[in-house]
Amino acid sequence: MKQAWFKTTLALTIGALSTHSLASGYAINEQSVSSMGTSFAGRSSSAEDATTIFGNPAGMSRLKREQVSAGAAMIYARTDIDDARGSFRGSNDGDMVPLVAAPMGYYVKPIDDKWTFGIGMYVPFGLVTDYESGFQGRYFGDRSEVRVITVQPTISYRFNDQLSVGFGPTINRVDGELTSAALNRATLGTNDGKVKVKGDDTALGYNVGVLYQITAQTRAGLTYHSMVDYKLEGDTEINGSGFGPFNGSKYDASLKLKTPESVDFSVTHELNADWTLYAGSTWTRWSRLEAIVVENEGVPALLASSLSPIREDQNWHDTWAHAIGVAYKLNPQWTLRTGVSVDQSPTNNEDRSPRIPTNDRKAISFGAAWSPSDEVTVDVAYSYLQEDDAKINDVSATKGAYSSTFKNSAHGLGAQLTYRF
Repeated sequence: MKQAWFKTTLALTIGALSTHSLASGYAINEQSVSSMGTSFAGRSSSAEDATTIFGNPAGMSRLKREQVSAGAAMIYARTDIDDARGSFRGSNDGDMVPLVAAPMGYYVKPIDDKWTFGIGMYVPFGLVTDYESGFQGRYFGDRSEVRVITVQPTISYRFNDQLSVGFGPTINRVDGELTSAALNRATLGTNDGKVKVKGDDTALGYNVGVLYQITAQTRAGLTYHSMVDYKLEGDTEINGSGFGPFNGSKYDASLKLKTPESVDFSVTHELNADWTLYAGSTWTRWSRLEAIVVENEGVPALLASSLSPIREDQNWHDTWAHAIGVAYKLNPQWTLRTGVSVDQSPTNNEDRSPRIPTNDRKAISFGAAWSPSDEVTVDVAYSYLQEDDAKINDVSATKGAYSSTFKNSAHGLGAQLTYRF
């Protein structure tokens, strides 16, 4: 039982690295609703409003007026679990991701013809997964809630009519609360314990971008989002009669985590006064996640040998995402958008678990922008995502076995208001 506790603590921490957002791994794409309408094609080259602070800091040089953009995207995920088998009985209801929202807010102020200042707040990574209490795979994954909130002060400089650059340090706050069932072998899964892990940290990173106007109709953008190095610190709490004298105890816990760097390249081409085309690709260095190592401190000597340290391999790989999109200016007030994207999953068939039940995905998006005046623009967008079947086949000496097939899909709906002073 004691060994199962520590293994479950590790599985909980791995749960911090999964989500059913509209991006791969545990990343979230929804930092801009205006970009969401084209499946984020052209994100680093469009520079249409203040959300370019995230998409490409250099894009602020195209904004000639002081402005604010604010909004949120809601994500509704659905999962069906088929062909489930395991060492212990349980249900497989699926739909373990509740309705969640990703807020965003940006401010841009031109200083002169060369310099522009901005500041943004957004959510680059996050997850919420919550299986039913009797989930058959509960020893490999139960409830997880983790989020990263970023504040980014930014500056851009325009060298000439063609070339601009931008830079912004990022202040990133990560926190999470993760819960999992712990197997009580004396009762064969009928009297489970609970393990809760809480932790947080603040760390620095940066975003840098380049925007180049190739012709009067075409521009290209390149954005680099840096790796951020965290050390989450908090505690591990155990509850349940199966823990014996350790029931209700808390122990210091820590985890080193690096969120991956990414490079986004895109092109925006104004075909004519009405039509604009977008295309882009994003590379993400998910291979940083080779393994999770959890350190627990202050445990009794009787348990210390089981904790030094705990390691579970993940072996994620780098991924590419590609998108194309189009915008049509219906009239001076309305612009319509659509786009499609394909996104690789960083997981592999051998190490995938109910904590990270994702696979390669495809998405289609639709959006609209309404500008009743020169000062105001309202953007709305809808995305539908469908994943390839994700097969789970986990076997553990302390948690038994569980296998199944996850069929995942998600709907995203966003709204954003831009006001120009």
